[in-house]
Amino acid sequence: MRYEREEAKQIAYGAIRAAGANDAVAHSLTEAVLSAELAGSKAVGFAHLSDYLDGFLKGRIAVDADPAIAFPAPAVITVDARKGIAQLGFDQAFDELTTRAATYGIVALSISNSFTVGELGYYTRRLAERGLVSIATCNATAQMTTLESGRAVYGTNPVSFAAPVADGRPLVIDQASSATAFVNVRNAAERNEPIPEGWAVDQNGKPTTDAREAVKGLLVAFGGARGANIAMMMEVLAAGVTGANWSMDAPSFAEGSESPGVGLFLVALKPEIFSPGFPERLAAELARLAGAGVRIPGSHIQVREIDVPAETIDRVRGYAQRSRS
Repeated sequence: MRYEREEAKQIAYGAIRAAGANDAVAHSLTEAVLSAELAGSKAVGFAHLSDYLDGFLKGRIAVDADPAIAFPAPAVITVDARKGIAQLGFDQAFDELTTRAATYGIVALSISNSFTVGELGYYTRRLAERGLVSIATCNATAQMTTLESGRAVYGTNPVSFAAPVADGRPLVIDQASSATAFVNVRNAAERNEPIPEGWAVDQNGKPTTDAREAVKGLLVAFGGARGANIAMMMEVLAAGVTGANWSMDAPSFAEGSESPGVGLFLVALKPEIFSPGFPERLAAELARLAGAGVRIPGSHIQVREIDVPAETIDRVRGYAQRSRS
């Protein structure tokens, strides 16, 4: 099913409101869902929206949370999401974040006590569109193991980087510390499709390509010990520095009534302070890299319409109908 942006917006917003969220929450989450779809990150677009709708209905996400924003230092912003969505806290801190980055050259943002952050690239991409270079990470309910542990110790702990490019779309890199995102495994299981080797282990810790067994098991880090080390660094920033729940302590984002209470950590800087003409320099370098055969992340994505499987939209609408009954 293909939708124009406004029609897709009405579907998402209506479902979120029907699930009990207030207007501010619904607006922030809707924009993030549409942005993920248009960026080609479909796994965290409408496909992930059902997790939010279920969270609203079951109490894992506060439907009317009012984030608490503080400024403990001139170049530091902290947000307590108060068991709500990270997107709303980011929206409310966004103007101060960009202003302080322009004023001081660099600023750090932490968000704690939130549900999963959705598409991590959403946060860095918006800052790049304001001329800032940024890097961000987040954690989530533990669903990834290491080869030597066999236990769920980390979330997928992604990292995203974005930078402004002259006369073009920002450069955005967004990737998990795990070999893939959990939603990709779940989607494969729903379609009864196999997954590649090296994505996950089953509930007995054995490598598997059966997505249904992988859902019962755990994800694994990309690149073995090196990927696991990156996951640990991201955990320290996203949970340790922000004061959010460590992934091992975070309640499930998919079951129960408790908020995962996880975190997001981000640093943004004004590149011209360090390197005048940075967007032009980056544009020229990316062109040179592309000419050398380097794949530039996101450069192949040309999304103009939002294309969502009918069953995904039916699931979203189903939550809305369930909440009204």
